Amino acid sequence: MTERTELDRTLGFAILEQHARGRLVRLGPVLDQILSAHAYPPVIEKLLAEALALTALLGATLKDETGQMTLQAQTENGPIDLLVCDYKDGELRGYVQFDAERIAAAPSEPSLFALFGKGYLAITFDQAVSGERYQGIVPLEGGSLAEAAQSYFAQSEQIPSLVRLSHRHDADGRCVAGGMLLQHLPEGEEGHDRLHTRLDHPEWQHVEMLGQTIRQEELTDPDLPMETLVWRLFHEEKEVRVLGGAALSRGCRCNREHILNVLSRFAADEQAEMADAEGMIKVDCAFCSISHPIKLSELAPVE
Repeated sequence: MTERTELDRTLGFAILEQHARGRLVRLGPVLDQILSAHAYPPVIEKLLAEALALTALLGATLKDETGQMTLQAQTENGPIDLLVCDYKDGELRGYVQFDAERIAAAPSEPSLFALFGKGYLAITFDQAVSGERYQGIVPLEGGSLAEAAQSYFAQSEQIPSLVRLSHRHDADGRCVAGGMLLQHLPEGEEGHDRLHTRLDHPEWQHVEMLGQTIRQEELTDPDLPMETLVWRLFHEEKEVRVLGGAALSRGCRCNREHILNVLSRFAADEQAEMADAEGMIKVDCAFCSISHPIKLSELAPVE
């Protein structure tokens, strides 16, 4: 059996003549590792799988390799309380907080509103080198997470975009997710109107029409090279340039050294309040479901 190399990576590409750029992602073992930390029902599994694919698409655009991109969806009245995913240096993690009883009563294919009610979508880019932070927040609208992401780009970035996300299980029951982000490049040069001020975008409409022909099974086929998929979609264009991509892995930063460092910043009386009768502080990681017991005696005193 040949190794499937089309999983857990992204691929960027540009359609130069049409002033468009795109990115593909396909997740496999990394997705299974993240999902295995929780016994999610199918509805939540699908949502998180697609959210992780979207996070990889957006995170891979970071120019600062040490930066971090965070996707968060939250509401006050839906069965899902919080969805959080982040990307840092090719590492993905994510989790969902939800009301199990309300999710069990939801339809098998609920709308985004049925899951979140009236919520919002926040996307945050933290640049480690410059220390700059950019955050866009928009209402969580649309029939799916992909549509909500398109609304984000239209409202927050003012960039026409097409987002496609897909999720399925293979013959062995393993989870696979895929996604595509296709965008029109703004024309900001002198002598051109900025993209969002123009009433029509014929170049974008052409690229969008081609992008919409992508099939769900193509996004999640681990035996289909992503370069081949780009060629299928845009082979009639004059020049399509592959820009490379990034390998993806599961990453959680809840290591013991980090936890000790964080807890040691608290004053001794605050540390004592966190501890149980045996002098133990238990730190639970929502991302990986691992509990880290820390003895008070292990913590460095605050100077």
